[in-house]
Amino acid sequence: MTLSFKSALLPSMLAISLALGACQDASVSTDANIQSDDTNVSTEDADMEHNNATLAKASEMSAEEQMIENLERYRWTLLDIDDKSGGAVIKTLVDIKNQVTLLFKQNQGYNTLNYGVGCNTMSASYELQDHTLTTEDSMSAKMLCENLNKAENFLDTLMQGTSEISVTEGENPVLTQVTSNAVTLTWKGRLTSQAKYNGKGETVFWAVNANKVACADNSSEMCLQVKSVTYNDQGIKVSEGKWSAFNGEIDGYQHDGKHDEVLRLQRYQLDRDENAEGEAYAYVLDAVIESSVVE
Repeated sequence: MTLSFKSALLPSMLAISLALGACQDASVSTDANIQSDDTNVSTEDADMEHNNATLAKASEMSAEEQMIENLERYRWTLLDIDDKSGGAVIKTLVDIKNQVTLLFKQNQGYNTLNYGVGCNTMSASYELQDHTLTTEDSMSAKMLCENLNKAENFLDTLMQGTSEISVTEGENPVLTQVTSNAVTLTWKGRLTSQAKYNGKGETVFWAVNANKVACADNSSEMCLQVKSVTYNDQGIKVSEGKWSAFNGEIDGYQHDGKHDEVLRLQRYQLDRDENAEGEAYAYVLDAVIESSVVE
């Protein structure tokens, strides 16, 4: 059965005599020092220009704009929720907190929140004034989510209206959101792929076999068995590549060995000079678009 889901490379000089060599060395040294000094000055000027440009951009942005820019760099996952009433729905959200997510995005020039509990993705425009977040009515596909329905509806209710937010700084920031009805949501931030890899990813599709294969001949290490898949503009599959062993990681993907799947990935080109392992690309799961149980 197939399930479909909707859904980043002096010249050396020979000395003829000690005296001549000394003179030549002195001349070369002086010229080289001048060139080096010029290069250093040029580099310092470039660094200064870059820093000045960064400071100028920051000075032109309001405190709210700087905060929004920072919030957009992270994917926020629910860390905790505190409600003095201790209702059953609160417990439901706590039980699934690792799949409760929040994103701050730009959509056609508007500031937009995307949030959900693992089923529908709800979207709503928002404004930020000082530390007050004001959210408009949300929109979503409204698919039935069975046991997630109550949690989804409650999260949607919490995100509406006004709330007070604050963010800690650091590699792993924490966003604290206090809603108008005194419910406190705590979110942990993780850099989005676009922020992490400093660029927009390229969309690619891979089929992943349920069964792993040896990474290389006579190797005991097992790798994912993958092949590329190509779709046309109408979403119809038009070609497939050959199966090959993938000795790498797909960020966000968990292989269970029970399903043949087709993944939509974001592929990001890596800077080889900064990547010790020499990998050309990083792959991040965007969505599982096909999944079939292997009997």
